[in-house]
Amino acid sequence: VRAQNPNQDAIEQLVKASGKFVLLDKLLPRLKSDGHRVLLFSQFKIMLDIIEDYLHLRTFKVERIDGSITGMKRQAAIDRFQSKDTKNGREQPFIMLLSTRAGGVG
Repeated sequence: VRAQNPNQDAIEQLVKASGKFVLLDKLLPRLKSDGHRVLLFSQFKIMLDIIEDYLHLRTFKVERIDGSITGMKRQAAIDRFQSKDTKNGREQPFIMLLSTRAGGVG
C-alpha cells in the first residue's frame, strides 16, 4: 500500500508526532462528512505551515489568512470560504487557517 502512496508515510509520521494531530486526524473527516466547515486559529505562522501541509496531504480544500496576505487576496479567500455553491465544479473550502495576528493590529 505504501509503495502505491508515498505520502502515506509522511501523513502517518506527522500524525504520530503529536497528540493534537491524532485528534485532528480523527475529528476532521467526521466534521466534513457531517457537512461542517472549520476555522482553525494559531498565533504561529510556522504551525499554520505544518497544519497546511497535513491538510494538503489529506486532500482537504484549504484557505489561509495570515499576516502576509494583503487586502484583496484576504477578501477573496474569505469570499471563497463563505460561498455557498461550488463554482466551475471546484470543491468548496473545508478549512480556513487563520493567524491571530492577521488583522494587522496589536
